[in-house]
Amino acid sequence: MKNIKPWMIVIVIVAILFFWGKGFNNSAVDYQADAKTEWADVESAYQRRADLIPNLVATVKGYAEHERETLEGVINARSQATKTTIDASNLTAENMAQFQQAQQGLSGALSRLLVTVERYPDLKADQSFLELQSQLEGTENRINVSRDRFNDAVNIYDKHIKRFPGNMFAGMLGFDEMPRYKSAAGSENAPDVEF
Repeated sequence: MKNIKPWMIVIVIVAILFFWGKGFNNSAVDYQADAKTEWADVESAYQRRADLIPNLVATVKGYAEHERETLEGVINARSQATKTTIDASNLTAENMAQFQQAQQGLSGALSRLLVTVERYPDLKADQSFLELQSQLEGTENRINVSRDRFNDAVNIYDKHIKRFPGNMFAGMLGFDEMPRYKSAAGSENAPDVEF
């Protein structure tokens, strides 16, 4: 014990802090990158839905030419939804709310289109329409799974940066809480569907 110098203790403490800080930082970087990747998957799923819409509109247009207002509504909502994107490094609650609002507009327009289709028995039996409708339903499921995975990744990241003692260093190292994807206001209420 007599051979232990105070500077040796300081070096050991500094080394422990360095390696702990390095591990904390690297884990936070990994978790943050995972959450950003999951966000990209959310956007990809929404893009897949947007890509299906022109074919769906074209199919419906052939049967329901006088439903122009509904078809234009879907086209305009799709245009708005595809313009609204978020850089994964700038995920804020406000940006996510804008993204979600644009997607809600598209979801509403699609709902109105599918309600309109009920008036056209020939269209409902059309193989192209049935296939597109099936793909759209599958895409909606993919969107939901992607949003859930994004929220799971954000949860892991947020817990990592908020736990003691990492929470003391997270802010200094530039790690801030990430927003989760939340349901839209009023989505807990079933929509009114009229035929």
